[in-house]
Amino acid sequence: MTLDEAPSATEDPHHHHPLVLRRIKRDEEEVSWRTSASRQVRGHCSCTKDKARAKLLGFLPILRWLPRYRLRDWILGDVMSGVIVGILLVPQSIAYSLLAGQEPIYGLYTSFFSAIIYAFLGTSRHISVGIFGVLCLLVGQVVERELAAAGYPSDAVLVAAGGGYNASAALLVAQGNGSLGPACDKSCYAIVVGATVTFTAGVYQLLMGLLQVGFVSVYLSDSLLSGFATGASLTILTSQLKYLLGLRIPRPQGWFTLAKTWYALLANLANTNVCDLVTSLVCLLVLVPSKELNDRFKAKLKAPIPFELFVVIIATLASHFGRFDAVYGSGVAGAIPTGFLPPQLPDWSLVPAVALDAFSIAVVGFAITVSLSEMFAKKHGYAVDANQEMYALGFCNVLPSFFRCFATSAALTKTLVKESTGCQSQVSGLVTALVLLLVLLFIAPFFYSLQKCVLAVIIVVNLRGALRKFADVPRMWLANRVDACVWLVTMATSALVNTELGLAVGVLASAFCVLGRTQRAQAVALGRSSSSSSGGGGEELYEDPLAYEGLRAPPAGVAVFRYRAPVYYANQSLFKSSLFRAAGLDPVAEKARRRKLEKKKKKDGRDPGEEEEAAAAAATAAATSDDAENGAVGKEGAGESHAGVTKVLMPAGQREEAAAAAAAAGGGVHSVVLDCGAVLFLDTAGVDALKEVRTDYRDLGVRLLLARCSASVLDTLERGGYYYSGGGPRNTERREEEPVFFSVGDAVRYAQDVSDGGEDKCDTRC
Repeated sequence: MTLDEAPSATEDPHHHHPLVLRRIKRDEEEVSWRTSASRQVRGHCSCTKDKARAKLLGFLPILRWLPRYRLRDWILGDVMSGVIVGILLVPQSIAYSLLAGQEPIYGLYTSFFSAIIYAFLGTSRHISVGIFGVLCLLVGQVVERELAAAGYPSDAVLVAAGGGYNASAALLVAQGNGSLGPACDKSCYAIVVGATVTFTAGVYQLLMGLLQVGFVSVYLSDSLLSGFATGASLTILTSQLKYLLGLRIPRPQGWFTLAKTWYALLANLANTNVCDLVTSLVCLLVLVPSKELNDRFKAKLKAPIPFELFVVIIATLASHFGRFDAVYGSGVAGAIPTGFLPPQLPDWSLVPAVALDAFSIAVVGFAITVSLSEMFAKKHGYAVDANQEMYALGFCNVLPSFFRCFATSAALTKTLVKESTGCQSQVSGLVTALVLLLVLLFIAPFFYSLQKCVLAVIIVVNLRGALRKFADVPRMWLANRVDACVWLVTMATSALVNTELGLAVGVLASAFCVLGRTQRAQAVALGRSSSSSSGGGGEELYEDPLAYEGLRAPPAGVAVFRYRAPVYYANQSLFKSSLFRAAGLDPVAEKARRRKLEKKKKKDGRDPGEEEEAAAAAATAAATSDDAENGAVGKEGAGESHAGVTKVLMPAGQREEAAAAAAAAGGGVHSVVLDCGAVLFLDTAGVDALKEVRTDYRDLGVRLLLARCSASVLDTLERGGYYYSGGGPRNTERREEEPVFFSVGDAVRYAQDVSDGGEDKCDTRC
């Protein structure tokens, strides 16, 4: 763009010349959609050596960072962090299998495969991808629902039948599903359901990565994710109480599971297993203080002390030698095989039943993974690719699902441990996988006698971080009430109604809050600063008198307003009513009033001049009263002539006569300046709304001047035909309209010049 030349020496040096910018002319040559699509296809389908290499390195980030790996500087930290995280994952993987409704071995499988795959495909150096409590809860809910739908008996039914498992009945149920074979019992069908929902979620994530929609994570705000995780944590906590008490009650399905679970717990409280209860209390008394010690001294400790592993080992030995399962009826983990099972395809017939659940799992897993990866990448000064993270997480779900694994994502607790113990790259994940491999091959069978209540204690203790968010609610409320409301709504819906519904309600609540802010925007009357009038000679500033002190009223006959929101289809009527209310007069109502007076005048035969004087006096009194109520200017502006802020529009027939009459009266507004600096965008309805406002005010003899419009807003006005007499620029002639100014001060001075009899020749529109 270029600036206009300065005024010549022959012109009046005291006359103000507004800033004029010339827009860069764009090539208006039209390109057909076929040509544009052809160019896009050729650009994406063309293959060169450099492009193929970039695609390969982008899809397999390990090929990019591994050749630059600093062996001497990084290997020690990666090995140490990998070993520590692997040790922590052993008890947690077994415990979270319980939450997902699976056998313990499958939790170890899940952590093992996800650690390897993410090391090859992930772009974050620090996050730990594996089991995550919220996703395990979502998977477990689907598993329990499909088990009930397939006719498998619940634990409560088995206990009521005598504590044994009727294998023949299970085989009869499984025969209805030919893809599973004749020997698929309840645990077998549970992992088939879990693997199928995991596979479907992974396919969703791969498709989203293929369509380059990694940006969707930005629509899940931190308050939404935090509220969802906290609500899900309450559900997880409630679901584990039955294991802490040694009760065998089925997991409730549908909505209001929290209330249903508490009702079942209270109804069966007399059946509490004393051995499980005592074991749970002892483990809680050990783990809660030890976790607090780890948190308090994490700056001094080179690595957190694995108290969970110590508790698991001691509890397993006590249960084994004390024969808790046989003597006291305590529930134990059972046989955990070694090695790996052969791969198996998911059950395609289950895909329609779990498709919706898989989508929520895919979105939640991706959003949490991307938010954590971006947080740690920013902290350590490197970049992550959101779409590549989508690919990595998708393959972490699709490939392990063939080996009977369940859904995975990044987990904050293990990521913090990984970072604090010296992690430098994705090699740490490979070390973690090696630790888990040793457990899978040699150590897993030793956990046969591990009580389920110990696993439940581990899950509950790891919920401390999410449950502590309740203490942050007052701080969130003081910082931002909208975010606090989103958090509360999402948390309450997730906990009290339904976990998946909580995510949807949170997204809708966030969207409505954003829309609500545009609906609540009001046109604000602006006052001018007094710096330019005190001898500084600078540019006048116009701001809200309710926010700044020392502002004066605008010059007589000019009203200045600012609208602090986009103008689009949802708020265009609110924009017009807000502007009319701030200006003190609704043009539609004013024109209706004039028509009524005209009819009455003709009927009564009264003098038109008397009618106009009476109407002017009534309008002046109404506007003066309106100004007194709304407080249009600051304290210092109150002492000025009231004519400078009166919003009375003098009735007249023609525009020029009305403007002259208003100026002569000294109390009328001849120009309205709209500060569009806060208007981010317009749509067709917004442009039409501005046209209507301009037309309505012009009919009353008032100019509408736009100031501080952005380039995109100007383009929208141009395309919408704002500067043309007809529907658009292609079929109408240009007509002279009020120009658009780059500052409010220029618009005000232009309005004064035109009102004083100056020529309307200023062309400051871009």
